[in-house]
Amino acid sequence: MVKVASTFGRSGTHDYVLLRASAVILATYLLFLVSFLVATPNLTFEVWTGLFGNLWMKVYTLLALTGLLVHGWIGIWQVLTDYVKNSLGRGVLQFIVSVALIVYWLVGLFVLWGV
Repeated sequence: MVKVASTFGRSGTHDYVLLRASAVILATYLLFLVSFLVATPNLTFEVWTGLFGNLWMKVYTLLALTGLLVHGWIGIWQVLTDYVKNSLGRGVLQFIVSVALIVYWLVGLFVLWGV
C-alpha cells in the first residue's frame, strides 16, 4: 500500500470524513458567533472578554481553530495536487500554506488562552 506523506488522513475516505467533520464544526462555530452578535445589543470589550473567558468557549474556539487547520491542510493538498503539476512548485506552495496554517493555530492558541 502506498502512503502519501503529505495527506492529513490515512486514506481518501479518512480525508473525506475529516473535511466534513471540520466543516460542520466551523459552520456551527460561525452560526454561534453570528447569533451571539445579533443577540447582544451592546457589544463591549467586557462582554466580548466575558464570552471568551469561559472555559467552554475556549475549548470550542480551539476546536474550531483545529478544524480550520485540518480543513485547510487537506483542502490545499487536494487543490495543489489537482492544479499544480510541477512537484517542486507544489511542494513549496504546500509548505508555505502549511506553515501559515500552523502559525495561525499557534497564534490563536496563545491569544485564546491569554484571555
